[in-house]
Amino acid sequence: MNIALVQHAVSPASAPTVDRGVRAVRTAADAGADLVVFPELSFTPFYPQVPVGERRRSALDLAEPVPGPTTEALANAAADAGVVVVFNLMERDGDRAFDTSPVLDADGTLLGRTRMMHITEYEHFHEQGYYAPGDTGAPVYGTAVGRLGVAICYDRHYPEYLRALALQDADLVVVPQAGTVGEWPDGMYEAELRVAALQHGFFAALANRTGPEGDMQFAGRSFVTDPFGAVVAQAAGTEETILHASLDLSRTADAPARRLFLRHRRPDQYERGAVALPAPTDTR
Repeated sequence: MNIALVQHAVSPASAPTVDRGVRAVRTAADAGADLVVFPELSFTPFYPQVPVGERRRSALDLAEPVPGPTTEALANAAADAGVVVVFNLMERDGDRAFDTSPVLDADGTLLGRTRMMHITEYEHFHEQGYYAPGDTGAPVYGTAVGRLGVAICYDRHYPEYLRALALQDADLVVVPQAGTVGEWPDGMYEAELRVAALQHGFFAALANRTGPEGDMQFAGRSFVTDPFGAVVAQAAGTEETILHASLDLSRTADAPARRLFLRHRRPDQYERGAVALPAPTDTR
């Protein structure tokens, strides 16, 4: 299976456009891709860098439904090229907005959507004013390329979320990302997902935004790691590019997590994903 990670920049002044996404799908497919993955907020500015109260438009005004115009355009592109596509957008559903990644199969079918579950709030990432916490759980999709899970940006920090994907036999977890230079210590993006892939027995692929946007400098350096924790492909830097990698998903069967770690779990000793703690002792 050949994966393509689209690493591109979006100008804050540019109008949202899915046309470049359609072109990227065609370009990636022409180069042999079976799966195309886009970064977080794939075709729009990174709206949460500004608190929503400082904008003239509400989060709902910036969002669109799924299915909607962007989903339909990319579904047509996926069907035309015969590739699976995962992208990300602000989704409007009633009176709520979500950070959402629709998953499109190689015939253009919308298999479902993953909504980011954990919503952060810190400098340049004022997401709690934009997004409701996701309510779709941690689905794994049976796609034309294999069993696919999605961990949107901040969700990758939560072992419970990644474990839920692993327990559903995800072969590959893709991470639509909006990570900046200096946000974490150098190499932490890679280290975090390498360990997660090793512990859970799946391939992991992070597609990051790149380029300057207001006071932010997105880091690029999109990469793929195998289920043994080794980086098998990485974009060289912050240039716009499509990173290609060939993955043998059958290798997950030999991964330490599949052979050992997941088999030796002790869920009877766990409580809601954490080791159960003894009841507090009354010391009065």
